[in-house]
Amino acid sequence: MDSDNNSNDGNLFSKEVSRKESRKLKAQAENSGSVWFGFGMFGMIGWSVAVPTVLGVALGIWLDKTYPVSFSWTLTFLFLGLVVGSLVAWSWVAKEDKGMHQNREDNE
Repeated sequence: MDSDNNSNDGNLFSKEVSRKESRKLKAQAENSGSVWFGFGMFGMIGWSVAVPTVLGVALGIWLDKTYPVSFSWTLTFLFLGLVVGSLVAWSWVAKEDKGMHQNREDNE
């Protein structure tokens, strides 16, 4: 009876070690490119903010030359470009975060 108990404990221990090893190996495989993925994410966020901002400034400069008014079109569209770019970057990061959490839940 004592040997049956030891054998069950050994099986449970082996299964637990095997499960933890599988999780660790899977996590290492998923994180192998994490540094480059992080740099890519920073680049994507930067471009998604910079492009609308630069386009807004260009449009504002053109409007200031073409249709002069008492306020600055350039500053107006600079601000709008920053807002649009920030919203685009925020939605992209939120989508990536949701995908990463979904993958994590699927793997567990």
